[in-house]
Amino acid sequence: MQPPRERLVVTGRAGWMGMGRGAGPSALGFWPTFAFLLCSFPAATSSCKILKCNSEFWSATAGSHAPAPDDAPEFCAALRTYALCTRRTARTCRGDLAYHSAVHGIEDLMSQHNCSKDGPTSQPHLRTLPPPPGDSQERSDSPEICHYEKSFHNRAAAPNYTHCGLFGDPHLRTFTDRFQTCKVQGAWPLIDNNYLNVQVTNTPVLPGSAATATSKLTIIFKNFQECVDQKVYQAEMDELPAAFADGSKNGGDKHGANSLKITEKVSGQHVEIQAKYIGTTIVVRQVGGYLTFAVRMPEEVVNAVEDRDSQGLYLCLRGCPLNQQIDFQAFRAGAESPGAHRLPAASPAPSAPDTFPYETAVAKCKEKLPVEDLYYQACVFDLLTTGDVNFTLAAYYALEDVKMLHSNKDKLHLYERTREPPGRAAAAGLPPAPWPLLGSLLLLPLLPVCW
Repeated sequence: MQPPRERLVVTGRAGWMGMGRGAGPSALGFWPTFAFLLCSFPAATSSCKILKCNSEFWSATAGSHAPAPDDAPEFCAALRTYALCTRRTARTCRGDLAYHSAVHGIEDLMSQHNCSKDGPTSQPHLRTLPPPPGDSQERSDSPEICHYEKSFHNRAAAPNYTHCGLFGDPHLRTFTDRFQTCKVQGAWPLIDNNYLNVQVTNTPVLPGSAATATSKLTIIFKNFQECVDQKVYQAEMDELPAAFADGSKNGGDKHGANSLKITEKVSGQHVEIQAKYIGTTIVVRQVGGYLTFAVRMPEEVVNAVEDRDSQGLYLCLRGCPLNQQIDFQAFRAGAESPGAHRLPAASPAPSAPDTFPYETAVAKCKEKLPVEDLYYQACVFDLLTTGDVNFTLAAYYALEDVKMLHSNKDKLHLYERTREPPGRAAAAGLPPAPWPLLGSLLLLPLLPVCW
């Protein structure tokens, strides 16, 4: 019997080999290499749009790299369109290895299929491959292990679900219902356990401001027994895909593949990912120019880690480090003071040129959030720090996601913000996390799942 971790990752290579059943040797060499690069460099700059080029090519060819003879001219046209897309983003992708891998892969495929560099570049609609059995619904003969809730009939107690959300400037609600407002600029891990990794990248909303918002999201679902292959989902500003990075919408070719599925609720604005094999639901939204994240996950999955000393390294469990948290009460007190239409000079987040007066921010947030809970307060905070009215909707949808995902309806509204005092985490039994080293160690938990 292998230990749990080994069972999860031992078939990692197979997850990347299903890139077109009829691909020749060159194609089979390129796409696993590209997939490895995609997994190894999830924090690539969002200005490099190579992911969009890849996604468009996959959509145009239905993921096939060995077209039938009748489809060869259309396949070559798709390759030329792919090449044109990479050239358009070349300047911003110079340091991106996934970009360079894609360029070499295009040359390889064009040579393999005798495609000329000159010719039509319109994206064709090739004959699509038939979907695998049960692609539109969960396979009735899926192993019981691939349905988390069904497997509980042999257990003593039903699963206990938890929720984590990140939205706005940004505001974090942890699995233990702590609510924090943080800076956390750059790439940070949200979730890291035996089953999946989630990482967000937060960028400044305005030049020179400490106000940040989520501009990129990477989710890695790890191989799990006979249920799913490893899958990567990436979303960026103005790009919310309705498929995984390899163009698929389920867990691959395994027997329980449909226990992992992506559903597009609103095109370009709202995506839901169901991972039934771990009882998990993830909601990703684009509101304005930024992303929001919400998850419902069983406690058993949250705590499924082998190295508990590193368990405190991700935000959904431990919360933001102290030096990244913003004093919400002090900010609000300054904003509510008589005649205060702008943030006070000592505020942790500098005022934007076109932020709202306090009274206007309150009125706009009241329209969507009539209950004066922390989601309402977060809305007011964001309007005062950014001047972007879209953050009103971000707070509204974050609360709507809580209503859908949180298992305890008595905890939908939170009223007291949490800012962990020194020693609180240790008292709760959580190991201290080496946050100053986070920048250099951030990607280490992600790399092993690529093998």
